[in-house]
Amino acid sequence: MVEISEIVRKVVGELHSGSNPETADINKKDNVLRVALGSDHGGFEAKEILKQYLKSLGYRVTDVGTDSRESVDYPDFAVKVAKKVASGDCERGIMIDGAGIGSSMVCNKVRGIRAALCYNMKTITNSREHNNANVLTLGGPLHAPDELCEMAGVWLETRFAGGRHWSRVNKMMAVERIT
Repeated sequence: MVEISEIVRKVVGELHSGSNPETADINKKDNVLRVALGSDHGGFEAKEILKQYLKSLGYRVTDVGTDSRESVDYPDFAVKVAKKVASGDCERGIMIDGAGIGSSMVCNKVRGIRAALCYNMKTITNSREHNNANVLTLGGPLHAPDELCEMAGVWLETRFAGGRHWSRVNKMMAVERIT
C-alpha cells in the first residue's frame, strides 16, 4: 500500500508545479485563513492529503479528526467541523466521508452552517458564488488526490458573488429562525 506521505509529496509537487509552497500566496480571491478539517474512516486518507496540501498553501488547518482508518461515525466529526465554523474559530470547514452525503446533512443541522456536497468544479464554484457555502463536504474515495486538492483550493478561494444571490441566501438562513 502506498504511504500517505508519498501521495502528499506527489500531489503537492504536481499542483505547485514550479512554485515554492513556502512563498505561495494565500487566497488571491477570498480572505480565508483558518480551515476546520475532519473526516470519518472512509475519508481519512483524503483528509491527510488535503491537510498537508492546505498547510503548504499557508492555511491554518484545525484537524478535528479522525486520526486513523479505524471505523468511526461521521456525524461525530461533521458536528465538530460545523461548530468550528459556526463559532468563528475557522472561516470555513471541509468534511470528508465516503460519499459526502451524510456529512452534509449533519453539518446543515448546525445553526449558521451552509454545507454543500460538491462533486466537480461546477458545483464547487456554484456553492460559493451563489450559496455562500461555509462548509464543503466531499466523498474522499470518489476523487483522485489531485482532484480533491484542486477542488478544495478553488472552493477556498472563490468569493460569494453577492448581488441577486443575497436575497436567496437570506431566505435560506431565515428558515433557521422559523423552524
